[in-house]
Amino acid sequence: MIFASEMKGLLQDTGIKRRLSAESLSDYFSFGNIPSPHTVFQDIHQVPPAHFVVWEGGRVRLHEYWDVVFQPTGPSRPEEALEAFAPIFDEAVKVRMVADVPLGAFLSGGIDSSAVVASMARQSDRPLVTTSVGFAERSHSELEYARQVAQAVASRHHEVLVRPNAVEDLPRLVWHLDQPFADSSALPTYYVSKAAREQVTVALSGDGGDEVFAGYERRYGVNRIESRLRPLIPGHVRGAFLGPLGRIYPRADWMPRPLRLKLVLLNLSQSPERAYFNDLSMFRDYEKQAICSPEFLEETRHHDPFQAFSRHFDRVRDADPLSRILYVDFKTWLHNDILVKVDRMSMASSLEVRSPLLDHKIVEFAATLPPELKYRGPVSKFLLKRHLAPRLPVLDVDRPKQGFSIPLGAWLRSDLRETAHDLLFSAQTAHRGYVRRETVAGLWDEHQRGRRDHSGKIWALMVLELWLREYLVGARA
Repeated sequence: MIFASEMKGLLQDTGIKRRLSAESLSDYFSFGNIPSPHTVFQDIHQVPPAHFVVWEGGRVRLHEYWDVVFQPTGPSRPEEALEAFAPIFDEAVKVRMVADVPLGAFLSGGIDSSAVVASMARQSDRPLVTTSVGFAERSHSELEYARQVAQAVASRHHEVLVRPNAVEDLPRLVWHLDQPFADSSALPTYYVSKAAREQVTVALSGDGGDEVFAGYERRYGVNRIESRLRPLIPGHVRGAFLGPLGRIYPRADWMPRPLRLKLVLLNLSQSPERAYFNDLSMFRDYEKQAICSPEFLEETRHHDPFQAFSRHFDRVRDADPLSRILYVDFKTWLHNDILVKVDRMSMASSLEVRSPLLDHKIVEFAATLPPELKYRGPVSKFLLKRHLAPRLPVLDVDRPKQGFSIPLGAWLRSDLRETAHDLLFSAQTAHRGYVRRETVAGLWDEHQRGRRDHSGKIWALMVLELWLREYLVGARA
């Protein structure tokens, strides 16, 4: 048995063959990442979080040593929950401030990182060091909110502005990420880590707040509406009528998610679990049929990426609908995407990142709360917002969630256009055999004309090609 903290370490062993897993590539088209315990290579596996491996007598056994249990046994009233939460949260922050090297924090201006910074300020006898990342495009930048928080806590604040020419570092990022990874926010994460490392060696982050306290407004809000509608429609009507209608209904990507009737019809025609899988899929099943080559589809015809979701849904089948999807997000989206991105991009800058909101005591406490204290009416992340409001009155805790995204759509029509075109349509790419060139050309044309925003899908295909050149074709890892 050979093990390492990063896959590129294993690849130094010439006895390990770089045999691609077609099933893992299929997962990548669905999720934009490779779900553990699998990897993109057939002979290499990941150890999932909260697990350990025992190797004995030439055999490997995987053991889970911790899991979160959703049981509404905790405080049911907001006042009681806030009183119980504050000391648990502050303690989680305090223990992560212990360091014999310079320490600071990421500060996006959002709820999670602001809550961490506010708690740090209350427990520190010296000015904090905070770092933010932003963009020239104001619609994608939260720098002004980060400045408000930094001024309120009197931190030594540093900002970095990400520009489209940052794509020159994309091959380096792909190398650090080890596997195909389609989350474009890895780019600003790398730059905020790089900027923070110029000031500190350890940084606290707000990662985990969305998955623990229900922060994804569009995703969780729409899911609640669909969960209420589904029982009102007879099953035979949903299967025989809504599904076929959804498949032929025109797309409307330009509309807000709740108004995209095609997605709503398709989701209502399926089980809650399948519908949520659709919501999180980068390429939904019908889109994979259109973009993947016939040969690749034939090779993966017996593989269903949904199984990576269903086994987690099954473990919380008796929980309420919100707790079920929080658990699935905790087990999939959080550890296959968010934490991989932060870990790899921070380590690429020799920066250690600690996440107080993922302290096991906070996770376990949140799991005892009724869903109404997490998503209350139209308000997502209710408890955390009510906790933060009196601590940071300067911050509008109820403003719409912005997220940590880059202005990718505009960049792909301007500064990144030439690079993207080469990665999608070069002769080298054409011989891969994974996707249909004509379908990719259709996505590219629609995006360039501004008819639809296909930036996420285009980026995923770009990253895959870069990864293949770095890890497989050149075998340079």
